[in-house]
Amino acid sequence: MIYVTMFICFITSILITPLVKRFAIKIGATDKPNQRKVHQKIMPRLGGLAIYISFIVGLLVLQPSSATHWPLVLGSLIIILTGIFDDMFELSAKIKLAGQLAAAIVVVVWGDVLVSFINLPFGGVIEFGYLSIPLTILWIVGITNAINLIDGLDGLAAGVSSIALITIAFMALIMGNYYVVAIAAVLLASTLGFLFYNFHPAKIFMGDTGALFLGYIIAVLSLLGFKNVTVISLIVPIIILGVPISDTFFAIIRRVVNKKPLSAPDKSHLHHCLLRLGYSHRQTVILIYALAAFFGLTAVIFSQAKVWGSFLVIAGLLLLIEVLAESIGLMGKNHRPLLKFVRRYSTAKDRS
Repeated sequence: MIYVTMFICFITSILITPLVKRFAIKIGATDKPNQRKVHQKIMPRLGGLAIYISFIVGLLVLQPSSATHWPLVLGSLIIILTGIFDDMFELSAKIKLAGQLAAAIVVVVWGDVLVSFINLPFGGVIEFGYLSIPLTILWIVGITNAINLIDGLDGLAAGVSSIALITIAFMALIMGNYYVVAIAAVLLASTLGFLFYNFHPAKIFMGDTGALFLGYIIAVLSLLGFKNVTVISLIVPIIILGVPISDTFFAIIRRVVNKKPLSAPDKSHLHHCLLRLGYSHRQTVILIYALAAFFGLTAVIFSQAKVWGSFLVIAGLLLLIEVLAESIGLMGKNHRPLLKFVRRYSTAKDRS
């Protein structure tokens, strides 16, 4: 049944997206080019509405059952409305954050989606107590915005989200969490249908409607699949979402180093850096897809490794991320502490 539902969602998304495109143009939900944007012409956004409609169709057909289901549906409606109004009227950051917080609170308080404790790898338990609610809300809002931040090139957010959904669904299948598998599969099919129109050269953008919606559902699914477990398992969704999380992390570092506000926009995100290195639009997107797939594969390997093996995987992954970030200038052209240290060490060794 799930494969039939995925096919229905995929076809629904393909059929609805052109209608959403015309609707977006009619109501003025368009994206105009500026110095921060890569595209050179006015583009309709609001494409995330097609993903959402297809997703809802899939839920109506499949009718998955879980105590979290209706809170997730209501939260997704709140986040979709927030995105629609932002694509239409460009809401202030405070109003957008209020919508994200409301959607997160619904699924945390009503749906009881909480990371309340973790088991330490060498014994013992960390109880979060009252902090479990704000920490869980922070995760949901953080991932929601992380997906939004990487939505800078045609097909980028949709593709990276699809890879994350594939990994989450696979991991949930291993753990026997069929509700997460169902939701991830329905959303994956809906997103792939939209990607048919969104891959370069895009005919429509997903806008905040799509980016916020995808980020929200992915954030909640990652918690449903891996909450209340060991530290090792809790790291799995962080690895799965390595591309948007690391891009957001280095954006924060970059702004702190340059003494700029955290909300200040710039053109130094991962895709901007790759474009500056000479890669084409399509090559940049495919490279980031490959990186997202690498993170997904690493998450699977990490989850199956023994404790010490897991630590080695994490150490190697962190080193690789740092080297990559410094090599492409993700923290700025001159902020390369590790590479500078290696060069100084190599020079000193040659002289001796």
